[in-house]
Amino acid sequence: MKKKHKVMADMPEGGDNPLTSAVVTRDRSTLDMVSDAIRHNQTMLAYQPIMQAMPPQGVAFYEGYIRVLDATGRVIPARDFMPLVEDKEEGRELDCLALEHGLKALARSPNIRLSVNMSARSIGYQRWLRVLDQYLKKDATLGERLVLEITEASAMATPELVIDFMDRMQKHGIAFALDNFGAGATAVSYFRQFFFDAVKIDGQFIRAIHASHDNQAVARALVGIAKQFDMLVVAESVESPADAEFLISIGVDCLQGYLFGAPSVSPPWLEDLRTKNRAS
Repeated sequence: MKKKHKVMADMPEGGDNPLTSAVVTRDRSTLDMVSDAIRHNQTMLAYQPIMQAMPPQGVAFYEGYIRVLDATGRVIPARDFMPLVEDKEEGRELDCLALEHGLKALARSPNIRLSVNMSARSIGYQRWLRVLDQYLKKDATLGERLVLEITEASAMATPELVIDFMDRMQKHGIAFALDNFGAGATAVSYFRQFFFDAVKIDGQFIRAIHASHDNQAVARALVGIAKQFDMLVVAESVESPADAEFLISIGVDCLQGYLFGAPSVSPPWLEDLRTKNRAS
């Protein structure tokens, strides 16, 4: 213990700590990168298919994930910047851009459905609401093919605000999915008030589920709750045929994960169309 105390005593404090300084520098660099990408419109969506679990096992819809380009043109995934910016103004701007990219994709491709992530804070952000309203006025059918995903933590932070927004969007046909289901602490009583059409079971319970009795028990319980409220059940992070087989056996409706395709900045439905055209 004396040695430990001596080492701790010898470490620099506050901003003089090399590790702290490195973290601050990294975070500032990431924030600058995101700000530059927003300012120069260097953002896009990466699309991942969500597959029907039962025959004909086609694509149910796609999920669009926000991406930014760094100064060298590299595509940076959300996990590398979103935790840092989600509570900042840049996070709200990225929500707006993700929604706009998604609505443009729906307008260009009338045969697809697409989900886009949002947060409860977006509801009170005027620019985000203007983007949604603008596109719905251009084409009222877009809402019927749009799925808005809200994380469990975000929905429960301001449930009354989310419920009111969902209620107002009913007339547009917009569907809602509860993301990261099981990772938070959603009060079951709220399920009767929310307008969720689907839940997405958090990936921590899905990876290697065929070999984990604990995760199997959790997944069964989550599927049971969702089915009780007539909600579609999507399993995230499906990475093996064995996991997919188990999930189908307990009543999961849709499967999403690397087993079926990684997120791609090239719209998969356009690639499929080109493949069909070449074959014909």
